[in-house]
Amino acid sequence: MEKQALPASSCSLVLLEETKKSSLLSNGGGVGYPHAAAANGSLVPLTAATEGSGGSGGAGAGPDKKGAVVTGAVPGYPERETWTRQMDFIMSCVGFAVGLGNVWRFPYLCYKNGGGVFLIPYLLIVFVGGIPIFFLEIALGQFMKAGSINVWNIAPLFKGLGYASMVIVFFCNTYYIMVLAWGFYYLIKSFNSTLPWSTCDNEWNTPNCIVSFRHQDCNNGTLANITNIGNMTCAELANARSPIIEFWENKVLNISSGLGEPGHFNWELMLCLMAVWVMVYFCVWKGVKSTGKIVYFTATFPYVVLIILLVRGVTLPGAYTGIMYYIKPDWSKLQEAQVWIDAGTQIFFSYAIGLGALTALGSYNRFNNDCYKDAFVLAMINSGTSFFAGFVVFSILGFMAAEQGVDISQVAESGPGLAFIAYPKAVSLMPVAPLWAALFFFMLLLLGLDSQFVGVEGFVTGILDLFPGRYYHQYKREIAVAICCLLCFIIDLSMVTQGGMYVFQLFDYYSASGMTLLWQAFWECIVVAWVYGADRFMDDVARMIGYRPFPWMKWCWSFITPCVCLGIFMFHLFNYKPLTYNNMYVYPWWGEVIGWCMALSSMLCIPVSVLYKLFRAKGTFKERWAHLTTPVWGGHHLEYMAPDIKSLTLMSPGTDDNKVIIFESVM
Repeated sequence: MEKQALPASSCSLVLLEETKKSSLLSNGGGVGYPHAAAANGSLVPLTAATEGSGGSGGAGAGPDKKGAVVTGAVPGYPERETWTRQMDFIMSCVGFAVGLGNVWRFPYLCYKNGGGVFLIPYLLIVFVGGIPIFFLEIALGQFMKAGSINVWNIAPLFKGLGYASMVIVFFCNTYYIMVLAWGFYYLIKSFNSTLPWSTCDNEWNTPNCIVSFRHQDCNNGTLANITNIGNMTCAELANARSPIIEFWENKVLNISSGLGEPGHFNWELMLCLMAVWVMVYFCVWKGVKSTGKIVYFTATFPYVVLIILLVRGVTLPGAYTGIMYYIKPDWSKLQEAQVWIDAGTQIFFSYAIGLGALTALGSYNRFNNDCYKDAFVLAMINSGTSFFAGFVVFSILGFMAAEQGVDISQVAESGPGLAFIAYPKAVSLMPVAPLWAALFFFMLLLLGLDSQFVGVEGFVTGILDLFPGRYYHQYKREIAVAICCLLCFIIDLSMVTQGGMYVFQLFDYYSASGMTLLWQAFWECIVVAWVYGADRFMDDVARMIGYRPFPWMKWCWSFITPCVCLGIFMFHLFNYKPLTYNNMYVYPWWGEVIGWCMALSSMLCIPVSVLYKLFRAKGTFKERWAHLTTPVWGGHHLEYMAPDIKSLTLMSPGTDDNKVIIFESVM
């Protein structure tokens, strides 16, 4: 049923005026909606065929003698919580999308792929892939007022998209928090007069430990008096190890020889993990009212630290060289396919697309919030943070390269290698090293913490949306968050063993990889643009925000973005390489099988659920398709869409079946 775009305020204005004139009939759970007589006459429910809903929200609701419509929330569903102020939503999205990837991955990719030239493919894919899907997910959540699963009631046949995003975000919540545990461990160790990773006289150090490397001095085959362990030849220097690497591998990870040797638990790391999960729990347990306040600190303070570190970094010797390595353009890189692939993959990672958390955050918006403007503001903040962080990182890496007398390419790393090897080494060379170390790891903790608890919020929101009001319990949210945190913590115990890094990398490489996110984003665009209808959704957005977005969004959802997602997905698939650790340890075949099982556990949710629903339905294929792609509206759609909708399909609480309430215009 095609809908015509209406001014966002027209429907609600009529309804507000009618409130004063019409009587309201309680539905046993929410406030009633007035009838829309001024627009289409009174909307009178003629039939209400439902399953028994148990409790007060049953099928007995109907019009009173004056024809007033019984609405409010859908029977059995409590009214949805909303942000206290819109800035809470903005800060939550900033906290979630701006994370560790902006600090440790984008600067390295920019340096690796031609410096400033990398911004060309990056910004291009931002506008053809990043912003359109970012806006799509927020707008979907706001329009449907539901989390990552029930939001796909817009096309119920493809509800597997919701389950897929829940699987991905669950895996992401499980392994991502290990980075916070490591950062918290380093933060605690920073409160020492001498940083433990700056010397070679600790119990975890080996005879090969060396504090200072001067490879350029190996001109004549002999290296003398520059190490803390006596004279060394250049051959011996080749086998030497930095104290920061030994601290990371021997103390923090105490890493075993492979995935098949888990070894014993690291009790210090386990306590750090427990402490971080407790912090996450108390950030999430009371819902968006409390989360929206916490992110003001967790999302903004990292910027304060980044500015402080930049001011300090540019004053260090070698900083200019490092920054020039970062932004110096290499135009020949534009000819390489890998540069474009890296740009696309980075955007999908850093924008947190496909995880369902943006949908959950958007679902707490007011229905008439201008999410179109929000999407552009948030995209600008996200990409701007990535670019700004590069100056901070490379000013310090330039200093580090100058101190060691090596080329900056030898110290520029991505991922945990930058956060827990290169940067700790750099701060150990600075005056008042513990101060800079504490600042950096506190920033790292906050960057990851808000991403983590918003991810948990997205997962819990999706779960709670499956359990309507008849399952109401005073502490339902607190219990759900506790179960989620506890389950993830139990799985995380495998990552605080000696073989934990191998498990962590397995999760990182497969469960929330580029392939799974691209697959998810591709189907999101296809379902909205071609199943529900791009023009139809543009009308819905216009109904919410009061104006129609630029047609570019519709073109992206329909053609450009799916092609970009599919192209990068196929490139990843054809260039698949078995997982390794440090380019030396190759994972066993059974480890790869576990990894692919994690990847397919989300990817297969979509086709499996589609086939299941089609086979389970009755009638011809055309009838099944028509029935299963008919949107299932929520109660709030009656208020905002009633004047131009003659029939609505409302969700039957607690089931995947539909409750059909047919409204007919009467005079």
